Amino acid sequence: MRIFPLWAAALTLLQAAALAQSPTVAEVKAFLDAAEARLLQLSTEAGRAQWIQATYITYDTEIIASQANEKLASAQAELAKQAAKYASVKLPPDLARKLMLLRVGITLPVPSDRAASEELTRLVTAMESTYGKGRYCPAGVTDEKKCLDLTEITRIMANSRDANQLLDVWRGWRTISPPMRNDYRRFVELSNKGAAELGFRDTGALWRSRYDMPPDDFAREVDRLWEQVKPLYVSLHAYVRWKLREKYGDIVPERGPIPAHLLGNPWAQSWDNIYPLLAPPNADPGFDLTDILKARKVDAKGLVRYGERFFTSLGFAPLPQTFWERSLFVKPADREVVCHASAWDIDSVDDLRIKMCIDITGEEFGVVHHELGHNFYQRAYNKQPFLFRESANDGFHEAVGDTIALSITPEYLVKLGFLEKATDPSKDIGLLLRRALDKVAFLPFGLLVDQWRWKVFSGQITPDQYNKAWWELRRKYQGIDAPVPRSENDFDPGAKYHVPANVPYTRYFLAHILQFQFHRALAQAAGCTGPLHRCSIYGNQEAGRRLNAMLEMGASRPWPDALQALTGKRQMDATAILDYFAPLQKWLDKQNKGKPIGW
Repeated sequence: MRIFPLWAAALTLLQAAALAQSPTVAEVKAFLDAAEARLLQLSTEAGRAQWIQATYITYDTEIIASQANEKLASAQAELAKQAAKYASVKLPPDLARKLMLLRVGITLPVPSDRAASEELTRLVTAMESTYGKGRYCPAGVTDEKKCLDLTEITRIMANSRDANQLLDVWRGWRTISPPMRNDYRRFVELSNKGAAELGFRDTGALWRSRYDMPPDDFAREVDRLWEQVKPLYVSLHAYVRWKLREKYGDIVPERGPIPAHLLGNPWAQSWDNIYPLLAPPNADPGFDLTDILKARKVDAKGLVRYGERFFTSLGFAPLPQTFWERSLFVKPADREVVCHASAWDIDSVDDLRIKMCIDITGEEFGVVHHELGHNFYQRAYNKQPFLFRESANDGFHEAVGDTIALSITPEYLVKLGFLEKATDPSKDIGLLLRRALDKVAFLPFGLLVDQWRWKVFSGQITPDQYNKAWWELRRKYQGIDAPVPRSENDFDPGAKYHVPANVPYTRYFLAHILQFQFHRALAQAAGCTGPLHRCSIYGNQEAGRRLNAMLEMGASRPWPDALQALTGKRQMDATAILDYFAPLQKWLDKQNKGKPIGW
């Protein structure tokens, strides 16, 4: 005798009930309860399969993960379509919100046709694995073991100042993505088919519908935030361009976009690695966090312990022991893994993990805080119903850990014993410039990745224009250009993990706005009266209480409610970035006087 889960029987009955002319509130509640139980089971199964596939990349683990993902995605699509049938029922606010989240909470909208559904999930799994296994073999290298993976390429681009070497590895990393091009075209077709079955114009419209406002209103909101911070970015761009021209000569134009390979990062999304080329005179803070960590012989787990201690200093409980037993902290020598840093909540309760190939650097110190922000957020809302076990919007999830990282100030490093005393405030321009090269430089890239995808999903960008349109957007928003001619034989968007892995990217743009807004509010709660960039909330229980109050809400309320709980404001506001970097803006204006600005 075969035993069926209770939720399966309940759904069978409720599917029939859904056909009734006037569903009752009780019927909708029963449907949602059963849906949540089903999704919890399937998401846990998929999480475990995805973990294995990401940490043991093999033919078989790809298939296992693809099958689990397909089951979950199919269930999400099925339940989303059923949820639409209850749209006319007048419901209590919590049930109405659950119904809305069930409908719009899908990143991969699979078609109802089983063959198409299986093909779509197989395509995404294959593209992600292609990315994870990506290698570039420089000219003359015949031994695959000596070929360069992304970790090695990232290290070269961060540290090399040889323009020819930088160009070689920049171009080399982009040899991994052309094989994805046709798969991506087919992925768009199938994903849009699934989105249409849910009642959306395309997948991009579906993604934009999850922000508690109409999709087109959200697109305008993103533009509004960008316009707030654009003047600061343009000033930073102008300064960086003329300093790079001093270093590299005519390969950097006096006017126009900056060549992408010279900015210290495989995607030119953050520029802090080239700070030594840009540092103001007499602005050396007198310490290098990477050197300090290495001198203290901090290992990968030790780096993560520092991040955990920041959260516990605010009043949060330590991470569970299973976190330390099940996480991946270093790249294994015996197998392929996806090294892209990520935080995991396998069972939506307390099976928390991170997956990183940690390198002991100051940059990774910040990344660890970022990833643990996800984990502490995940645990904070784990008492909520399943559909509310998510951040207020996806930008909130990305912002929390980075908010903590903004408290990595000289004063904080003193408390850790890394410095004997805080650095002289007269050196702050260097610290602010370094942070702007990370945070401010990222903003247009964080915006344009989904600008490209939204246009691809809508058909405004056709497959024969994928690469052309990508570089048009990079020139428009970033003032960055390819260092060598690119064509439609290339597929440069696929060289960024989030594109083949189908991870929405606007969340990172929002996170870079929100983290400064959060930081300003928490600094005020902690009683900080100095310059915003010198405020650290480390050890402040009141700031921790305010933060936790927002985290515990999860997605149970519209994001303006969660924002208000922490900041007292209901609108995202980029002026906190301008406040934070005000001394730097003044300094940049002086440096750029009489020099070309814009591109």
